[in-house]
Amino acid sequence: MRVRSFLLTFIILSAVVGGLAYFQFKVKPSMVAAFMAKMPRPASGVSVEEARSETWTPRLAAIGSFKAVPGIDVAGQLAGIIAEVAVKNGQDVLQGALLFRIDDAIEQAELKSNAATLKNAEIAYQRQQSLMARGVAAQANLDAAIAARDTAAAAVERAKVIIAQKTILAPFAGRIGIRKVDVGQYVAAGAPLVTLQQLDPIYIDFAAPEQFFSDLAIGQSVTAQVDLLGGLKVTGKIVNLDARVDRETRTLLVRAEMANPDKKVLPGMFGNVEVEAGKPHDVVSVPRTAIAYSLYGDSVYVVVPEDAQKGLDGPLRAERRFVRLGDTRGERVAISEGVKPGDKVVSQGQIKLQPNAPVTIEANSGLPPQKPLPLQ
Repeated sequence: MRVRSFLLTFIILSAVVGGLAYFQFKVKPSMVAAFMAKMPRPASGVSVEEARSETWTPRLAAIGSFKAVPGIDVAGQLAGIIAEVAVKNGQDVLQGALLFRIDDAIEQAELKSNAATLKNAEIAYQRQQSLMARGVAAQANLDAAIAARDTAAAAVERAKVIIAQKTILAPFAGRIGIRKVDVGQYVAAGAPLVTLQQLDPIYIDFAAPEQFFSDLAIGQSVTAQVDLLGGLKVTGKIVNLDARVDRETRTLLVRAEMANPDKKVLPGMFGNVEVEAGKPHDVVSVPRTAIAYSLYGDSVYVVVPEDAQKGLDGPLRAERRFVRLGDTRGERVAISEGVKPGDKVVSQGQIKLQPNAPVTIEANSGLPPQKPLPLQ
């Protein structure tokens, strides 16, 4: 009797445990799935923007450095003591303006001495010329007088040149930098005294990838944006293309001349350069915020109607499409594959979407646009 009771109890418990397990792992999931299938998924509110057809001209974007036209370190040819400083830091000067004068007292004295020697040599030459005309002097004496006169004249010219070299003038009009010397300071020959930069016009040098070589030409328009000056834009034209392509970077050095009438752009600043290089072509563009970037492919969500007859007035769903991206212009991206003009692309709210999820279009649900950030 005990064995029969034990077996009966075991069978009843096994049946109960098996029934519970069957309900938990088989019946319950089916009930939940059926319940979820009957419940409609809530529609997510999104902002949409229409993909539009535009005509874009290919642009070369690069970072360039501004360079003066011309810009030099002013230096003296001769050593000496600075006797006069005729300019102030940051001053605009004209061509030929006096910048510095190196002490030339010794050269001035030599000039006076050489001038006296020249005067005496001129008198001796005239005397020998008069005697030669009367036939009472030898030709050799006249030749010696001529040589003495020419030697004295050369000495005078040499003294004048040395004095001129110690008077340092502006070789061109431009803006003076910060002086490196003061009155009374000894300077060696060739030592830089101050910088002189011509600021209008101004050059900008930038490197262009070699594939743009055939699209670049002298005279092409160039625009440069200077973020350091609040996004100031300066325009100009290409004036030089380098004669070689750098074998390390495979880039071509390009130089453009830019207008700088306010002289706000200084040599050494960088600018974000744009050059229209190529023929215009049609593209389909969408907002940058519509792109979902991932390692396995970039995609967008396109809002499509469930009922073609009702269109956008009926129920809507979000269709995920993989796209091939092209150029970027400001806040828009060119799409070469995956989207057609007129498609309603989700621009805000796609983070909460899944493929084929129901959506509703909400007006003005997107974030307000941010101020443009510097490119660098």
